[in-house]
Amino acid sequence: MSYVIIGNSVAAVGAIEAIRKVDKKKKITVISAEPYHVYSRPLISEYLAGQVDESMMAYRDANFYEVNGVEAILGKTVVSIDVSKKSVKLDDGKSIKYDKLLIATGGTPFIPPMKGLGKDRIFTFIKLDDAKKLDALAPELSHVVIIGAGLIGLKAAESLHHRGVKVTVVELADRVMATVLDADAGQIVQSALENAGINIITQNTVAEILGGDEVSGVKLKDGQVIDCDAVIVAIGVVPNASLAKDSGIEVNRGIVVNDRMLTSAENIFAAGDVTEGPDYLSGGNRVIPIWPNAYVQGKIAGYNMAGIDRKFDGAVAVNSIELFGVPVVTAGLSNVVADDLEILAKAEGNNYRKVVLRGNKVVGAVFVGGIDRAGIITGLIRDQIDVSGMRERLLAPDFGYIDFPIELRKERLGEVG
Repeated sequence: MSYVIIGNSVAAVGAIEAIRKVDKKKKITVISAEPYHVYSRPLISEYLAGQVDESMMAYRDANFYEVNGVEAILGKTVVSIDVSKKSVKLDDGKSIKYDKLLIATGGTPFIPPMKGLGKDRIFTFIKLDDAKKLDALAPELSHVVIIGAGLIGLKAAESLHHRGVKVTVVELADRVMATVLDADAGQIVQSALENAGINIITQNTVAEILGGDEVSGVKLKDGQVIDCDAVIVAIGVVPNASLAKDSGIEVNRGIVVNDRMLTSAENIFAAGDVTEGPDYLSGGNRVIPIWPNAYVQGKIAGYNMAGIDRKFDGAVAVNSIELFGVPVVTAGLSNVVADDLEILAKAEGNNYRKVVLRGNKVVGAVFVGGIDRAGIITGLIRDQIDVSGMRERLLAPDFGYIDFPIELRKERLGEVG
């Protein structure tokens, strides 16, 4: 038995650790286009801000591969999968056989067609190499335009601001973080950004990137021209599923997997941001590009690859971010409008709390500013607890386990009265 894993991020780590709990001996080969030991991708913004160095970004100890008997082939790209021959081909022409294969290729930046692409100083921001390029160039930069006001774009904006670079963020929607925040929550976050000196332009987009070989500015859809010396495209990330699709594996938005993380191809599994997997809140399959979810999916895949049946029960999309001292937590169906959903919301200054209910169960939440109770609410979403007896307290600043019915308190905390 030999295991091959394509990708070297958190899903791969979860799979390796699960496999080795079951199978201590058989060969594991990890192949990654990136040349780095496994690192924490969420830290690339802190790296660019100068708050951490590369040595602090390691996600596991330096001897992780050695301890787990992993052959790590780094800096090499898998160009094809031969499902019938159970082998993968690398960009150097080498072929590697597998008995069980895991595709954990993550996401890739979405770059829409626009005039001026291909110039120097146009970046994306999802990998360490992206941060390294921007880090080396930062002392020369005076003004950067970031296209997209989602999590990635705003963290890049904050990092560059800390480096003394002027930043303008251009967003097509009418607010920042529009996929997860409603108008009230988005305004609090946007105000924090603007008060710090970030220029935010909403309901507009970049129609053309100006300049010769290098970027000199952008032209917006409304005709406005902004001078700048670099552009970061941070519109979004899509599953990096082309390898699977080209191999005949079923792909919708991402690689379609079942609750064992098995793809449509025998002996081939997938995990992490590349997948479209079970989502129990929506009742269907969904792409959920969340770091903890990727680890859990990798772990489930690893167990099943090693012959131990494990089921993935679905994930709750949870985002946690802090921008210029304002913490934000979103969970589940945080910004969905539907006839079967009820929204409870409360704003107090720069604090905002929102809970989304379907019947008597919490299915979504947003916390901005005061996030102390976010973990409790997220637990209610994950466990689908009936909140009919405590719904009037859900938005209270001091909402807690004391508000739970006694039987639920006993279950969670061992309380007897």
